[in-house]
Amino acid sequence: MTFDELGLNPEILKAIAEVGYLQPTPIQEQAIPVVLMGRDVLGCAQTGTGKTAGFTLPMIEILSSGRAKARMPRSLILEPTRELAAQVADNFEKYGKHCKLNYALLIGGESFVDQEKKLDRGVDVLIATPGRLIDLFERGKILMNDVKILVIDEADRMLDMGFIPDVERIVGLLPKLRQTLLFSATMAPEIRKLADAFLMNPKEISVAPPATAAATVVQALAVVPTEEKREALRRLIRSENVTNALIFCNRKRDVEILYKSLTKHGFDAVRLHGDMSQPARTETLDKFKKGEVRLMVCSDVAARGLDIKGLSHVFNFDVPMHSEDYVHRIGRTGRAGREGHAYTLAAPADGKYLAAIEKLLGTSIPRIEIEGLETAALSEGKERGGRDRGGRERGGKDRGERPSRHDRGSRQREKRQAKVAEVIDAVIPHPEQEVTRHAVLEASVALPQPEKAPHPNRHQRRAAGRDQGGRDHSPEAPAPRPPKHGGGHVHHEHDDGLPGVAFGDHTPAFLLRRSRSGEAR
Repeated sequence: MTFDELGLNPEILKAIAEVGYLQPTPIQEQAIPVVLMGRDVLGCAQTGTGKTAGFTLPMIEILSSGRAKARMPRSLILEPTRELAAQVADNFEKYGKHCKLNYALLIGGESFVDQEKKLDRGVDVLIATPGRLIDLFERGKILMNDVKILVIDEADRMLDMGFIPDVERIVGLLPKLRQTLLFSATMAPEIRKLADAFLMNPKEISVAPPATAAATVVQALAVVPTEEKREALRRLIRSENVTNALIFCNRKRDVEILYKSLTKHGFDAVRLHGDMSQPARTETLDKFKKGEVRLMVCSDVAARGLDIKGLSHVFNFDVPMHSEDYVHRIGRTGRAGREGHAYTLAAPADGKYLAAIEKLLGTSIPRIEIEGLETAALSEGKERGGRDRGGRERGGKDRGERPSRHDRGSRQREKRQAKVAEVIDAVIPHPEQEVTRHAVLEASVALPQPEKAPHPNRHQRRAAGRDQGGRDHSPEAPAPRPPKHGGGHVHHEHDDGLPGVAFGDHTPAFLLRRSRSGEAR
């Protein structure tokens, strides 16, 4: 089948021919006619299968007739990352250049003013990340009343990044009568629930088993000690014929560390992660796509949807925690029928994650040895380790002098047991006597108890000359000790020794001053 048989207009076919595509991919062949019919679509296709063109081409055909109003887009495409949104915008620019359609890209890190100007002119296609779209809606800069087509792309990635509540809120702002297209690389039960909530009688299209690796990718795995992983990566890069390569790390902090290590050893590299500003991310990606640098150290922000032509290698410096991410990472290479290479560096504690990946793939990843480095053994089924704030290995033997919680609990139990033994020895003098709970209680009752003096009541204390606090104020009682730091009663020179009333011997001096009549107050 060719693109001419899919029902697209001549302007779109001309743009496709200029790009150089001759035949549609399986997902495009099945999705384009269904979208042109106006039906909802639930598509499951692996990364690199061309599903972006599967919804951009029919959208251009549908939207070619009509005109957009100010601040009221006619269609909306939601993407989880800025890079994916920018790539979809590039697709519209390539395929719709002969059609008079306006599109706007709403992503974080860009100027609000420029994006608002585009919305004021009216856009046919709005490509946005959920966060920036909600920001502009709350500012009153955009209205959703005229959206006819909604596309939720990479729904499983939306789920992983926690965007589903934002997506649900956005869908609640759209008209009920619309066409909805939902595409996902995997079809988890949560994605099914979203499809049931957002789509109406959808056409399900699945062109490949979920999370399968391309046959054109040659995979390999090396298990090395954690402290040798950087050296292993450098040796792999030097030994392989690397035209350009993506190097994936699990954390943004590790991206920065590995990038500095590679540049220090003379490799031309750049880095890409979510904490970088949008202009810096765009500049980095452009330099890598143009071939100005060979290596790009990145996080999983580059694992989805990025189409980098001729990518020869992918290196997993860290084993991904989610098995599906492994398939998306290595799917950046081996595209369009070309051969690609994917190498993974695993630490001994990564056995659990590798087992999940191989279970998903249905086969084991071939092991290799790196010349000059020791091959380590995997600890199957154990969690990945790490270091605490003091630099000590978690779960290892280097825990310093501080006892563990288990050791502290054992010591407390030993103390309690020793105390119980002392009680038993005290109440049961004969060792041959059977130690039972009943015997201990009987012996405890038989022990002589110290006699306790009866506690006097209020009347008895008053008769004995004591106050409510138990202090003795009888004439035979010794004089109270003077206070050390200024508290209590202190004798002043104008005290005349007159008896106090209701204050005992501690009547304040100012109450005992004589009045003008000469009588004591």
